[in-house]
Amino acid sequence: MLTRRKFVHSVLASSAMIAISPDLFSGIKNFDSRIELGACLSIDNSELIKRFKYNYLEEIVGRFFLPAESDEKFAENLSKYKASGIKLYAVNSFLPATLKCVGPDVNTDAILKYAETLFRRMEQTTTKILVFGSGGSRRIPDGYDKALAIGQFIDINRKLGPLAQKYKVTIVLEPLNYSETNLLNTVEEGIDLTGKVNHTNIGLLADLYHMLKNGETAGSIVKAGKLLKHTHIAEKDERTAPGIAGDDFRPFFAALKNIQYQGKLSIECRWKDLEAELPLGMKTIRDQMESV
Repeated sequence: MLTRRKFVHSVLASSAMIAISPDLFSGIKNFDSRIELGACLSIDNSELIKRFKYNYLEEIVGRFFLPAESDEKFAENLSKYKASGIKLYAVNSFLPATLKCVGPDVNTDAILKYAETLFRRMEQTTTKILVFGSGGSRRIPDGYDKALAIGQFIDINRKLGPLAQKYKVTIVLEPLNYSETNLLNTVEEGIDLTGKVNHTNIGLLADLYHMLKNGETAGSIVKAGKLLKHTHIAEKDERTAPGIAGDDFRPFFAALKNIQYQGKLSIECRWKDLEAELPLGMKTIRDQMESV
């Protein structure tokens, strides 16, 4: 009979997604593999989130926090949140595509004003994590110098860091697959950029869907280590919830276990049937985590 350790090693060796040495598992002690799970959904789905025992909700900046709208307009969503009884831990889709953070049309003052309004409202809901994906905002325009654009991206994050710290928010840079943007596509690149920003309130996100789309292995998670503050998950081909197509995420969960990951994991997928997919997603993730 295979021991659990040997079983996981065999999974890694046979997986088409990754080839990692047994050193992946070295130094694992007293790690709680039951990472808190959330779902990227509207606050209007809070009853389903509670029914299926998810730990928290992850909302969208422009839909819930409305940084471009008045405080009175946001107050409507705030009241809805307070009545929901659900925890709002993270929020994604930071900057709209019209608010460029790289290229010739960057308006730093507008970005910082937008961000401060957002951070102030996040503080009112004790939302801790801001996901900086924003592929449209950070897309490098055709013909624009890539090195200059990367410098702009680093610079804006260096300016955002102290502002985030003021409101007790952690910004996590999200690598996106190559079809969605052309700046910051891999966790490996994120490690480099986060290091260059060098601020305690700027961390890194690993989205297993984007990693699979790019062919990036779980070894990048191990390299990221403590820089990794948040994670997303969905299946590769159709961005479905875990359990629909049967994708095997165990190499990635093994990597999270290896670094003794202390963050949370949100399902960010194309939902079709919440009543079926919320419980299936949770069961699939829990079963695969517990087999590692």
